[in-house]
Amino acid sequence: MFVCSVSSLKRQLHKPFSTDEEIDLDVSVDKGLQKLIDTAGAGVSLTSPDWLTQLGRLWGGKSDVPVADAKAEDIQELLGGALFKALYKWMVESGPVYLLPTGPVSSFLVVSDPAAAKHVLRSTDNPNRPIYVKGLVQEVSEFLFGGGFAISGGDEWRVRRKAVGPSLHKAYLAEMTDRVFGPSAQNLCSKLEVVARSGESIDMEACFSQLTLDVIGKAVFNYDFDALTMSSPVIQAVYTALKETEQRATDVLPLWKLQFLHPLIPRQRKASEAVALIRQTTEQLIAKCREMVDAEEQARFGEDYINEADPSVLRFLIASRVEVSSTQLRDDLLSMLVAGHETTGSVLTWTLYLLEQNPSAMAKAHEEVDRVMGQKAQPEVADYTQLKYLMRCVNESMRLYPHPPVLLRRAQIQDELPGGYTVPPGQDVMISVYNIHHSPAVWDDPEAFKPERFPLDEPVPTEANTDYRHASLSVCMTALYIPFSGGPRKCVGDQFALMEAVIALAVLLKRFDFRMVPNQDIGMTTGATIHTQNGLFMTVKERQQQAADAQSMAALEPAAANA
Repeated sequence: MFVCSVSSLKRQLHKPFSTDEEIDLDVSVDKGLQKLIDTAGAGVSLTSPDWLTQLGRLWGGKSDVPVADAKAEDIQELLGGALFKALYKWMVESGPVYLLPTGPVSSFLVVSDPAAAKHVLRSTDNPNRPIYVKGLVQEVSEFLFGGGFAISGGDEWRVRRKAVGPSLHKAYLAEMTDRVFGPSAQNLCSKLEVVARSGESIDMEACFSQLTLDVIGKAVFNYDFDALTMSSPVIQAVYTALKETEQRATDVLPLWKLQFLHPLIPRQRKASEAVALIRQTTEQLIAKCREMVDAEEQARFGEDYINEADPSVLRFLIASRVEVSSTQLRDDLLSMLVAGHETTGSVLTWTLYLLEQNPSAMAKAHEEVDRVMGQKAQPEVADYTQLKYLMRCVNESMRLYPHPPVLLRRAQIQDELPGGYTVPPGQDVMISVYNIHHSPAVWDDPEAFKPERFPLDEPVPTEANTDYRHASLSVCMTALYIPFSGGPRKCVGDQFALMEAVIALAVLLKRFDFRMVPNQDIGMTTGATIHTQNGLFMTVKERQQQAADAQSMAALEPAAANA
């Protein structure tokens, strides 16, 4: 697909393999790659220089779809990892639908038009067969998810989605608020207390990644990773597997497809070992949970079933008695573990960043949190529904930094997009969520952080309700908002993620003020989500202490004046 530079992979929250191993692998695979870069500059790539574009035109030039003029000097950001920035540049040059060649006989049809994106996400040629399927996503992540519902298709996906969806019911989410979301955020507060006293800075992106792993472990498996306070082989394995899925989507030479080479390549060997450990741990948890469910005395199962001792998704799925193999159950739960952990961690990272960069928005968020929560350390379910401005901050953050920034699909049959563009069978399609969310043809002042663009007295914005008239404009605009994808494959855990993010932010903003460390270059890089390139380092100060300091200063001022 695309090649990422070694430098873009150096900085990871928990680095699962050494940079030296990556360099050795790159050189052993193709010594000519390094020579090409050394002689022609860092902007040269085997996947997108001028000659590749021209080769793409040889086979695709007869199409009426514009072809991106992907010059070598245009892809500096791409090589740095910020794929979505390059896609935006080519959208400005070529229009909202264009062809991006990635080889003599391969390409992506990049879609940044709301109507075309809706068509791809929702289209079926009959009630049971979508025109567009996961395609590349399934290929690069099957080693981890197996037959999990997140990447499977057809009848298998429909059956598993129907089984998993009910586990995230309202009573379950309410239980998670009190027992998981709030307490886990309190654990992060304990960690930040130490930082506040020391006056040092901390990488909040790493903190949020640890927090969301703790949350998803308890919520899905009733398993405590305790990632905020310790490291473990299982935690390391999760990060290694996550990184491998990203790597596979960007490898210029997909050696991971050659199973016989895996023992010989350090990266593949580590990925295989990581997945084996994750699966072994998951299978042990499933077996233990089955024993407990079998021991229950005629447990009543209904659509709002919750076990008081163990309200996890795993307990719900086993108690449902739906006939499913342990392997399938394991793969489904791994889908929830990986997807639910990384995306929400990124949402929290960028929302806090945007609030810190916009003091007026931060002041409004602090005022709402103080007013709604009062003296409570964490919100209750009733409080969550009243944190409307904080919710809009999260919504707007997910517009500016969507997770994921692109959605990949593959056409199973020939299709036609709105606008008349023909999509041949087998064509890989890349819906650029980032482009749609940043397009001036779709949004008013799209680069600005404006939580108020989503009115507080209206429902929380979704892909289904964002066709509306902008109050500041005289024309009606189609504003497509798809942070959780859309259509039948929309994220099953969207309400879980929003509740987790809002509650975590409420707990943190109630306790602390956050300030960016000056002069840091956080950068951006693309994986399954948008990460910083160098971390999000902040200093923290307890708000209660600030108030006490202010009172002390006020008491000293009269004495100083009289002196």
